[in-house]
Amino acid sequence: MRITRSGSNASMPGPEDWFTGTVRVDPLFQAEEPGRTGGSHVTFEPGARTAWHTHPAGQTLIVTFGRGRVQHEGGPVEEITQGDVVWFPAGEKHWHGAAPDTAMSHIAIQESIDGSAVTWMEKVSDDDYGG
Repeated sequence: MRITRSGSNASMPGPEDWFTGTVRVDPLFQAEEPGRTGGSHVTFEPGARTAWHTHPAGQTLIVTFGRGRVQHEGGPVEEITQGDVVWFPAGEKHWHGAAPDTAMSHIAIQESIDGSAVTWMEKVSDDDYGG
């Protein structure tokens, strides 16, 4: 058994290559072998968002605060709010972030395959973000 105390993992800013706007990432857990699952609590200031990306084994988001937006490639921009759970299947190109006027936080859970949990792509344009 392992207990990870709240606040024991240092917060970090979301890297500019992967995010637009102000984003904070708080790592929550990373499974030890043979486990492959990891999770973080991610906070987006209004208008902040990820770049387009995929996950080799999919991703689950649990919205913990505020209002946000998500989109998968070819689909409409969808609004999400506290309590919503979003699942992206393996390999689905997508992005997620806060609403233009409201911050949003979510817990992001994904698995690594061959040591990789995500493939980052181009940034989301303002036109795509606006829907």
